[in-house]
Amino acid sequence: MPTALITGAGRGIGLATARAFADDGWRVLSLDKLFAGEIVGERIDFDLRHRDAIPGLVAALGEIDTLVNNAGVLYCEPYDSIPEEHRREILAVNLEAPAALIEALAPQMKNRRSGRIVNVGSVAAFTGHPDLWYGITKAGLLNLTKSWAKELGGYGVLVNAVAPGPTQTAMYDQLPESRKEGVTRMVYSGRVCQPA
Repeated sequence: MPTALITGAGRGIGLATARAFADDGWRVLSLDKLFAGEIVGERIDFDLRHRDAIPGLVAALGEIDTLVNNAGVLYCEPYDSIPEEHRREILAVNLEAPAALIEALAPQMKNRRSGRIVNVGSVAAFTGHPDLWYGITKAGLLNLTKSWAKELGGYGVLVNAVAPGPTQTAMYDQLPESRKEGVTRMVYSGRVCQPA
């Protein structure tokens, strides 16, 4: 049975992704720092801000066939008053942790000459985004994806990114109503999508 490790699997897109893998017969390792309710597969309580602990975590999990780097942090704060603690958390969770997870999993995937890595980016990577560090990290995640795709492609490992638009999640719910209205206007369908 193939194994998928999904970060941010406690809610939103991560939870929907975990359900999809489980429904397809995969062993699912659901990683989150805070599970709000439903847990799909095996629960892994882990705070991705602890980058130094990621190699040990990966070593303990054994073989992983697919990694979905989904966890993300966003704070709705003005450019000129972002607390240092929030900036560091956004960088750690949105960019440094995915990089560390890929780095830790790359050797086993190269040795097997198979594997899949999917980085969940955002349309924020392509625009000047109001949540400065969120947009910066999502743009960085795309470059990370391209770099690892080039490195691992010759070993039969596919590294891809998806860039969802506005999605009905807790992250979206925290936006001010004025932002939600603007987001809805720019989406071709005129509505936000569902996590599934």
